[in-house]
Amino acid sequence: MNNEKGTINQLEPFEDGFNIKSIIAALFIGFIMLPGTIYMSLVSGAGIGGAASWVTVILFIEIAKRSFITLKKQEIYIIFIIAAGTMSAGAVMGASGLVISGGMFGSPVWDQYFRQSTYAGAFGLRDIIPNWIVPPAGSEALFKRTFFHRDWLLPLTILLIHQVLFLVNRISLGYTLFRFTSDVEKLPFPLARVQSEGCLALAETSGKKEGWRWRIFSIGTMIGVIFGAFRVGIPTFTGLFMTKPLMLIPIPWVDYTSKLGTFLPASMFGFMTDLSIVFAGFIIPFWVVFGTFIGCIVSKLIINPICYYKGLIHNWRPSMTVIPTQVTTTLDLWLSITIGIGIIVGLIGVWKVISAFTKKRKEKSERVELPEGRGDMPIWLGAVIWFLSTTAYVILCHKLVPDFPVWLFCFFGYFMTPFLSYISARMFGITGSVTGITFPMVKEGSFLLSGYKGAAIWFAPVPYYNHGATAQEFKQLELTRTKFTSYYKALGASFIIMAFCSFLFWSLIWRMGPIPSAAYPYVHKMWPLWSITKALWASSTLGEGIPWILQAINPGRIFIGAIGGGAMYLLLSLLHLPIGIFYGMVGGISMMPHNAIPMFIGALFGRYFFSKRFGEKTWRSYTPILLAGYGCGVGLVGMAAVGLALIVKSVSQLIF
Repeated sequence: MNNEKGTINQLEPFEDGFNIKSIIAALFIGFIMLPGTIYMSLVSGAGIGGAASWVTVILFIEIAKRSFITLKKQEIYIIFIIAAGTMSAGAVMGASGLVISGGMFGSPVWDQYFRQSTYAGAFGLRDIIPNWIVPPAGSEALFKRTFFHRDWLLPLTILLIHQVLFLVNRISLGYTLFRFTSDVEKLPFPLARVQSEGCLALAETSGKKEGWRWRIFSIGTMIGVIFGAFRVGIPTFTGLFMTKPLMLIPIPWVDYTSKLGTFLPASMFGFMTDLSIVFAGFIIPFWVVFGTFIGCIVSKLIINPICYYKGLIHNWRPSMTVIPTQVTTTLDLWLSITIGIGIIVGLIGVWKVISAFTKKRKEKSERVELPEGRGDMPIWLGAVIWFLSTTAYVILCHKLVPDFPVWLFCFFGYFMTPFLSYISARMFGITGSVTGITFPMVKEGSFLLSGYKGAAIWFAPVPYYNHGATAQEFKQLELTRTKFTSYYKALGASFIIMAFCSFLFWSLIWRMGPIPSAAYPYVHKMWPLWSITKALWASSTLGEGIPWILQAINPGRIFIGAIGGGAMYLLLSLLHLPIGIFYGMVGGISMMPHNAIPMFIGALFGRYFFSKRFGEKTWRSYTPILLAGYGCGVGLVGMAAVGLALIVKSVSQLIF
């Protein structure tokens, strides 16, 4: 049983949550929700993954209640996982190097566009893009816009192999990281409770109890519906009959960067217009948010202008908005510093693991006790599966690009992926970070420095990934007392359904008309921009490369970042200040103020108003459910908007 205020009883047995109900839910997502997310991604660049997850769960709960069936929280969470996995599977990075929503077959649609784009032709890439990524220019398959052609056989086979290897690689390494960060280090994973508490709230209404969780979830849902109606609903509705949609709330942010740059060059300032970031400030530990805010503001509003005047930031130009300012300042200054700090975070993590093992060995001469019935595999088996999948990746990449140094494939697969994933897993475990840690441009810089001549490497599925977030997924399973074996079966089912449905609906939509085109405003505007960037990178290894990227990775600044990060951690430890400040500052350095400011506002309101009004313990139990409810409410509005847009677009294109 659960406690009064929602803490989960750790003595409660683990149960299986995967069954026929899960399969039906996955089919519903694949055949009903997926077309909507493809359309939304093409029109506005936003998917409906959150909507799909919560709408599916609520739908099945209501159907179950009318069938006199009660869904267990394990079943509800597995349905949620399948919904989230089915939709987010579309966001898996394809071999093209870009993230395309709507399933794995969005990637080849982008690849065919890039091969035929004017930029690929202008940079001399059209005829040297490998045929294992996309059929050759002039192929009948591209002219007829169809996957049902023999020229697609090799590209789609490689794509499928890549997706299977990615899934196995992610789950095996994610499980191994979970065992280290949760079982050994005992990290709290503050945001893991969002989905788990939301599903527990829905479990209450499934059992017709409708206790405090359901009330809080409903409040969050209504906030999301009202706010989403203004932020998403009105622009979508007015965009159907107006040349320029009416936006009462700017999407995605309010940006003052270009105006601020007149007297604080290279600085950034603004705020996101999404309340979920404020809600996240309620949940993430206060001192972590405080550190994030300080790290972000100091780096973006103080250090950036100073470094500009010192000549360290030289690519920034007046009137730049936040995105180009973020890119230029990262390349000119923060790229190397972030790498150095990341190395320190990783070394601290390794030291923490060794210390935890040593402490356990001193306290007890026995290994870490695992919860009975959780569905664990031996940690060595998870590591072996990850090693084998990485080896398969290395072999695949070597076969596709035999001229590229194979040791670099090994470096990314066997070292960089686990190192980066472990750092991010610790960040998720300590701070509740929504993105983890990244080392930007490391892969691209390695390609340039390798001496390789050609373009094929820019299209190969190089095994350089960040699987840190998967550790948090395992923590959510533990919180809902769901067997890990249910998770494996759910991911397998959602993968199969996604593969079929993605192929089906991308084939139909691509067949209906060219992508991009004026019918899809977002990709019509953004894909040409992406193709310029892709062409610049892919052509950089044809000759001597481009000097600015070679200068961006600066060993001296990496050293400064490492020394500065280590000194900051040591100082906080000596002063006995919350270490969460350090991890927050690490994340804040690479974060835009647009995220840090509303998150800090939420943290201030949560700590100094709501906690005093409701009591800290009660407020802590409310916050993850509020955020889950808010996501559901905004998702419902998004689904309604997508449905209306699809109907209107379909009717307007009918030929009478």
